[in-house]
Amino acid sequence: MPDSDDEKSRSFATALIAVGLVFAGALAFAAGVTLLAFLATLLSGGGASPAWTHAIAIIVFAGTYVVIALGEAPGLRLDRAGAALLGASLMVGLGVLPLDEAYRAIDFDTITLLLGMMIVVANLRLSGFFRLASNFVVARAKTPLALLAAIVLVTGAFSAFLVNDAICLVMTPLTLELTRRLKRDPLPYLLAVPMASNVGSVATITGNPQNMIIGGLSHIPYGAFAAALWPVAAFGLLATFALVALFYRGEFLTRERLPEAAPAPARARGFLVVKSVLVTLAMMALFFAGQPVAKVAIVGGALLLVTRHVKAEKVYREIDWPLLLMFVGLFIVVEGLETTVLTPEAVASVGRFDLANAGVLAVVSAVLSNLVSNVPAVLALKPFLAGAADPQRAWLVVAMASTLAGNLTLIGSVANLIVAERARAAGVSIGFWAYFKIGAPLTLVTIAFGAWLL
Repeated sequence: MPDSDDEKSRSFATALIAVGLVFAGALAFAAGVTLLAFLATLLSGGGASPAWTHAIAIIVFAGTYVVIALGEAPGLRLDRAGAALLGASLMVGLGVLPLDEAYRAIDFDTITLLLGMMIVVANLRLSGFFRLASNFVVARAKTPLALLAAIVLVTGAFSAFLVNDAICLVMTPLTLELTRRLKRDPLPYLLAVPMASNVGSVATITGNPQNMIIGGLSHIPYGAFAAALWPVAAFGLLATFALVALFYRGEFLTRERLPEAAPAPARARGFLVVKSVLVTLAMMALFFAGQPVAKVAIVGGALLLVTRHVKAEKVYREIDWPLLLMFVGLFIVVEGLETTVLTPEAVASVGRFDLANAGVLAVVSAVLSNLVSNVPAVLALKPFLAGAADPQRAWLVVAMASTLAGNLTLIGSVANLIVAERARAAGVSIGFWAYFKIGAPLTLVTIAFGAWLL
């Protein structure tokens, strides 16, 4: 009898953890030997040699990325944010980077942009805007296929301009509520949420955290970024719709109509909805007008904090502070490696992999994104793209591939995990293979299209 999706998922996860434990153990042993030798050198008054500094930078970088790839340190309670902070502290504490250089390594534009967008999304959610949008969908979707199209379009459109992880936090419970009120199987609709969110977020700099980093590092204007990548997002949303409908033909390829369902109580705060929507639209206009995105985002977020309807503490609870902390730590960790190890000669030697080729760069970005997650992957690729013949095109390829690679597996992006965990808490299991059979072809076809287009 074949294994169930859950059994296969557990087997895959067990194998992945076992490999990670072996790798982490080897790194820990190497780190211990290196640090003992380093301390002995310091105690003898010799100071740290360049060779030891290089070794420490490599070990700290590798150890940080292993923990990020696994999700937490084996046997410890250290999560991704904690690993990034520890790695940054070791880079400074062990002499790889002076403290002032560590401060300069942090891209505060990216941190500011992400914080501002989180405040905006929090206000939209707390105002009841997303629930009003879901009621609008229910009133107009008359067939299962129309409901799927609406979920894909709404999720993708919101994720294109707002942070996709936050959109998944909002859309998952709304999708569960919609499908249960309409007496449908929630699984295919839930699968569409993270896939459409990942695909839609590729369109703009504000769509996801890795695009925000790329926008800050590359200085590509918001409008130019969107003009280059919106066709990829549009194609991806069509592919998401088609593949979900194809794999769940019994649910969607039917003449059955949805039952009449009364809209759920909206509990919306009218004034706050209007204010949040107007501020968001003004921000989008200023983004496309060429204004600095970080400045626009934080000013817009701050203006939304001025209200008599929602306590600021409620908004602060919606902000993903660990993600911001992880960003800060990773900027420092990557800078430590880049400063000590990635010499111009070392960076030039990577040229034999032909990263100027869009297809090659897309594959490298996609593979690395699935190994260590998309944000760390983007930062790891930074040193190799600075000297590219066409750096803007290279960064666009990385933005496209690192984002779309998140659809490959259930653990491929934070958005996927958010939906899976929220669904599991509501009694709906999203298995690894149930996701993979749609996510894998979707990833391959969208990355191939993106590489061809760029």
